[in-house]
Amino acid sequence: MELFPPKDEAGEARLWEATLALAQLNPDFISVTYGAGGSTRDRTIRIASELTARTQIPTVAHLTCVGSSSVEIASILDQYEQAGIKTILALRGDPAGGPQAPWETAPHGFDHADQLVEFAAKRGGFTIGVAAFPDGHPASGGDFSRDVDVLLRKESLGASFATTQFFFKATSWISLVDSLKARGSSLPIIAGILPVTNVKQLNRMAELGGTPIPADIHQRFMAVADDEAAVVELGIELATELCRDLIEAGVPGLHFYTMNTSRATQEIITRLGLR
Repeated sequence: MELFPPKDEAGEARLWEATLALAQLNPDFISVTYGAGGSTRDRTIRIASELTARTQIPTVAHLTCVGSSSVEIASILDQYEQAGIKTILALRGDPAGGPQAPWETAPHGFDHADQLVEFAAKRGGFTIGVAAFPDGHPASGGDFSRDVDVLLRKESLGASFATTQFFFKATSWISLVDSLKARGSSLPIIAGILPVTNVKQLNRMAELGGTPIPADIHQRFMAVADDEAAVVELGIELATELCRDLIEAGVPGLHFYTMNTSRATQEIITRLGLR
């Protein structure tokens, strides 16, 4: 399950309310993101540390290349270690101007996530996860084999699992996993699930992350876009169906992008009978 650092005290109160509710589901871990351009880095470090202390649920802390030198990244890893965090998700991250903005390398920093994986692996002390893209990474220009190559390199450098960007069809995950296995990979690919609760938010996230929304799913959401309750119910229904397909296909785990709320994720888990 994934949470993001809020911008103010009211948002932080909602985060902890959601966290307490989600903790009742006994998740294997909770991850904490960075904001765009690393804007919430300090809050990420603090909240990830507090999550570990408050809930005893393992925390996966995000770590990105954005705006940080190797010395600063080493300091962040030190802080995570001191907080009892044992797992990180190593990402390039989005530039401050958003995913489509030009990339700017920080002085003495890194350009790509594989460099971050290698750096963290050489330091030692952490299990390292990375990102995967069942529908293709926006930067790969539709070259799916390039995405597979990147994941294989990250695995060779020390990554031991991957969590995907959200997607809508189980066939996308199956295709990625089959392609990796055919190349000799044993990297577990945890499926990222977005329970859609807001159509505008969905469109924005899909645009930023480069995730295509299948035409049939887009039409179903647009048909109920003005009915908030109907959008939430449809989002739960579609996510539950996707999860069932993935479980049948042998997915090693489901990672819910909760958007700092708990209701939709709780309902999906209940319908699946997982807790």
